Amino acid sequence: MKRIIVGISGASGVELGLSFLKALPSDIEKYVIISEHAKIVFAKEANTVLLDDENIGAVTASGSFKCDAMAIIPCSMNTLAKITYGIADNLLTRTASVMIKEKRPLLLAPREMPFSAIALENMLKLSMLGIHIAPPVLGYYAKASSLEEMEHFLIGKWFDLLGIEHNLFQRWEGA
Repeated sequence: MKRIIVGISGASGVELGLSFLKALPSDIEKYVIISEHAKIVFAKEANTVLLDDENIGAVTASGSFKCDAMAIIPCSMNTLAKITYGIADNLLTRTASVMIKEKRPLLLAPREMPFSAIALENMLKLSMLGIHIAPPVLGYYAKASSLEEMEHFLIGKWFDLLGIEHNLFQRWEGA
């Protein structure tokens, strides 16, 4: 993988999105789209291009921009709904729309719970299109002893879905 787009929407769960970004291998070029609410806590990282969510004409809004994958962590229910129905009114949702039309890997980590029937229906529609719906669900078999280890587990699972090599957690080897 050479390039990845990381979207961070909503304010709740921003730290998990930042942890995902920090864990990405340094040889991957990163493009970050962050909503206005999430910008408050964002810190710019090396090899990262921060894109303005209001700039609908930014490089990621074009299908001719080659990118290997996109992950939106966290993904608010508002962003999820817009993506489901093709509403591309900002750079984040426009870029997700491009990923779908170009059939490129897209991972969404919905952050609210419990999920409403509307949210579940939206997730089902996107899943049927091949979008990875991967909320941050704890895996207790990972035997994490700290929040950082649990984050590594979640990020590792997301990396697995996107084909990014890692050693963030010990894999299950049977009983």
